[in-house]
Amino acid sequence: MTGRAERFITVTLEKRGVTAVARMLDAEAPRTAAAVWDALPLGGQVFHGKFARNEIYTLLPAFAPVEPGPENTTITPIPGDLCYFTFDGVLDNPAYGYDPTSAPAEHRLLIDLAVFYGRNNLLVNGDVGWVPGNVFATITEGLEDFAAACNDIWMGGARGETLTYASFER
Repeated sequence: MTGRAERFITVTLEKRGVTAVARMLDAEAPRTAAAVWDALPLGGQVFHGKFARNEIYTLLPAFAPVEPGPENTTITPIPGDLCYFTFDGVLDNPAYGYDPTSAPAEHRLLIDLAVFYGRNNLLVNGDVGWVPGNVFATITEGLEDFAAACNDIWMGGARGETLTYASFER
């Protein structure tokens, strides 16, 4: 987006009191960045990835008027990548461990907003295969402390923790 000022968001683990700042990738993922930006603030219960490795995420009802579709996709996110995934009926499979009553029937289409905090991630799921995500932002400040808090979610548990995304003024 030529001539446009860079946009930033905060990513916060509320209970742990840790915030990172991420730059929106407007040039690389314009549709996805716009969809997320226009819906801010966003947030919900945090989960730690089971398949991807060093990932935390929240599941939200679809919020974009039109789904952005694939752009700036990866199956090997790096530390600091923020990714957008669209899932249809993810709560239907009991193997994933979600409470099927946690999302109303009208919210079958779910958006997974994920933060990758460590190396060696591979987005493959045994049931569906490769799961490419749209990289829509990258953490520019606070990754080390945020990664430590994410690791604490892995080791200490996610219950009661909220992951939020909000606009950030420079």
